[in-house]
Amino acid sequence: MTVPQAAVELAKRFEGFERRVKRGVEIAAVPYICPAGFWTIGYGHLCDPKHPPITKAEAEVYLARDLQSALAATLRYCPVLATEPERRLAAIVDFTFNLGAGRLQTSTLRRRINQRDWNAAGAELCRWIYGGGKVLPGLVTRREVEASWLLCNERF
Repeated sequence: MTVPQAAVELAKRFEGFERRVKRGVEIAAVPYICPAGFWTIGYGHLCDPKHPPITKAEAEVYLARDLQSALAATLRYCPVLATEPERRLAAIVDFTFNLGAGRLQTSTLRRRINQRDWNAAGAELCRWIYGGGKVLPGLVTRREVEASWLLCNERF
């Protein structure tokens, strides 16, 4: 199965592409510490702090790989999503990409999704708003969009 385009767009929207500009000329992306305290590069790809700079094209390759892994984990833990609307799948692929398969695997969110209790799953999503021990406004917005997509609303 291919990664839903909606998941790609959602990840790009919330991760952004961190790059450096020097004297008005854009240069490659370099590692940075995300708001949750992890070293990342490009579109939220976890990396070593000494990772060499990358271009936007390289960042898109990393993102595609990361989202493919997130998709595989999402379908492994939430097989019901294989037959649901694309936006539902995209929302949980984005969640898995953002927080990791381990978080999905052990979550109440997973149980609610597999029960197809979309309202409860949306409420569970909205609990995952902390990074580094504090509420991150970007995560609040991201989880609201994901929850909206679980309910098959058009918000984006």
